Amino acid sequence: MNIIDWIVEFGNPMAGLKRRAARGVIASYDAAKPSRLRKFQRGDPSPNTLTSKSAIPLRVQARHLERNHDIARGIIRTLVNNVVGASGIGVEPQPRRKDGTIHKEYAKALRDAYRDWQRTPEVTHTFTFSKAQRMMARAWLRDGESFAQQLIGKIATLDHGTRVPYSLELFESDLVPMDYEDGDRIRQGIERNAWGRRVNYFVYKQHPSDLGLAAYRGAMKKIPADRVLQVASFDRIGQLRGISEFASVITRLDDIKDYEESERIAAKIAASLTAYIKKGSPDTYQPAGEGISSDGSTAPAREISFSPGMVIDSLGAGEEIGMIDSKRPNPNVVVFRSGQLKAVASGVGAGYSSISKNYDGTYSAQRQELIEQWVNYAVLTDEFTGMFVQPNWETFVLVSHLSGVVPIPDDVDFDTADDALYIGQSMPWIDPLKEALSWEALTKAGFASEVEVIRKRGGNPRDLLEQVDAFRKEAKEKGLIFSSDSANSKSTAPEVIQAALETDVKNPANTD
Repeated sequence: MNIIDWIVEFGNPMAGLKRRAARGVIASYDAAKPSRLRKFQRGDPSPNTLTSKSAIPLRVQARHLERNHDIARGIIRTLVNNVVGASGIGVEPQPRRKDGTIHKEYAKALRDAYRDWQRTPEVTHTFTFSKAQRMMARAWLRDGESFAQQLIGKIATLDHGTRVPYSLELFESDLVPMDYEDGDRIRQGIERNAWGRRVNYFVYKQHPSDLGLAAYRGAMKKIPADRVLQVASFDRIGQLRGISEFASVITRLDDIKDYEESERIAAKIAASLTAYIKKGSPDTYQPAGEGISSDGSTAPAREISFSPGMVIDSLGAGEEIGMIDSKRPNPNVVVFRSGQLKAVASGVGAGYSSISKNYDGTYSAQRQELIEQWVNYAVLTDEFTGMFVQPNWETFVLVSHLSGVVPIPDDVDFDTADDALYIGQSMPWIDPLKEALSWEALTKAGFASEVEVIRKRGGNPRDLLEQVDAFRKEAKEKGLIFSSDSANSKSTAPEVIQAALETDVKNPANTD
């Protein structure tokens, strides 16, 4: 309000009130005005209050859909495959000497120890590390969050199963009680300090459904936060627990499931050919009623068999055969389903073609869709790497050093001992020939490196270097010569790849 508004309101309160109301209408957004034609949400709860009320029901519904709906299961599989992939998110050690060069011997020792650890990384010895990553990602995307406890050193009854005494204990979000709160510091099973930083997690020793009535405070253990890896989907700042990625599309998926089921039932009914006898005027009916002969004895019910080209001449006077038409299958089902799946794909960040299995578009259209959707996969990969893979690798390097399995050499900069490149899934090539020619042109022009091309194809440059070197030596011994051995094909020579690796820069969040 300005000085004039104050004067008007002082002299004439009603006029001042009208001026204030008019000013408020002018200054507001149209979308902020409630009306009888549009639902208006007035409540604005805090992120943790919203999570407390909604996280568990959303989790239950998402799990139900995964079990019973093929589309929902396919969406989860598509997301996991593109975020984590078949081999998991790779780690390429990049420890550096004090002069900035990569310490090859120490990097190789870490790779060898890590390869051994990946066979049995978790306490049950059930999953390899790539499978453990997929399990964690699946629970994260479906339930909203997943957890892992880092177990280090000698622990009673625990067999690490690897040279490095380090294991992970994976557990779902159910084991961190959403309803456990004690004062201002402990909320939703998580204890925080005055700054909001997580200090401890309270975790059930068994799944609460198995505990039944025994799911009380005594059945929980307190785990320091620096030993817990929480992979969660956070929508708001200050949020403690994650929300399912399916939160905004659950109702739509339910509707698609119900609609398709109704259409399938209708199609089944339509497939069962059903006919009826249409009677004429009442005076043409049988004297004693249908199924009763004129002398009062019971007559057998009529059955008419249908076959191609048959002629029916057994109808009575005034009768004709009618067919029941259910108007199924509905020709609009495909269009409706396609539109709904596009909305679902937008909500979960997956590609429409991938979840619908519809690849009818042109090369340009499919590539444009892939490029746009791949950003979503890359973002999810970056989040998963930062919350799970990277802290796991840093702990692994530290434990390897402290246990003496792979000690840090004196000439390695200690701060860079756990530096690494994290290799996520690469965007697939729709047309390999066009993609290969494009990368070849970029490489020859100096706008790309051989290492970048190898990573874009989902390969590890060092592994490829060793494979090519071993193969060339064996081929040379047998007197075989390939076109790539030509002196003009320098862009594919092993020494060029090695030189590119030597100048590879540190990028701890590389998920290309």
